[in-house]
Amino acid sequence: MRTFFIHAVADADVKLTAEAIKKLPKRIGIVTNIQHLDKVQEIKKQLPDAIICGQVLGCRADSAVRNANDVDAFLFIGGGVFHPLFTAIKTGKEVFCWSPVDKLLTKISKSQVDDYKKNKQRQLKIFYGAKKVGILISTKQGQSDNKINSPSIQLKMKGPIEFSKRKDKEYFLFACDTLQLGELENFPFIDCWINTACSRIADEKLKIVNIDDILEFEAKKE
Repeated sequence: MRTFFIHAVADADVKLTAEAIKKLPKRIGIVTNIQHLDKVQEIKKQLPDAIICGQVLGCRADSAVRNANDVDAFLFIGGGVFHPLFTAIKTGKEVFCWSPVDKLLTKISKSQVDDYKKNKQRQLKIFYGAKKVGILISTKQGQSDNKINSPSIQLKMKGPIEFSKRKDKEYFLFACDTLQLGELENFPFIDCWINTACSRIADEKLKIVNIDDILEFEAKKE
């Protein structure tokens, strides 16, 4: 199936209020989502000492990580906490959030970051205590590198396949396009699931752990 992607652009006025500007540090990095990416220059005019870092996703904050050493904090332009929370987790920096719609400036709290990290630890404990593990692989275009419909199946499937060869547990591979979490209940023999698609699928789901979190944890033990 041919797919046509259209970037949705918001028409909201992104400009900060004078009150909001006073609360921000000078050395700040500007990040946003695709809806407001075309208007970050307007924020830059208001914050001449700021660095435009670019777009962040809910499961990737590479643009923020690259600039983390050059700023004291980040300013996320957009609504909700899904994107800025991941930026705070990956950079260890304060993240302010400016909602162009509500005209409100908030900040990701330490407790939000701590809760996220604690949940990751609980997920890891469940995984290491499991005997039968299902590995979730997304076939959806753009979802992740682990796509069985990729031209290079050997490359895209390398992570899940190599993981399934481990001898510590019994592993099963599950491929799907649109993941319906309720469908996982059809496999009650699975003690824990490994997610190889978007990392945020595992948020607050104790029986699902990200493959990257496992590999990162094991790398620190070596």
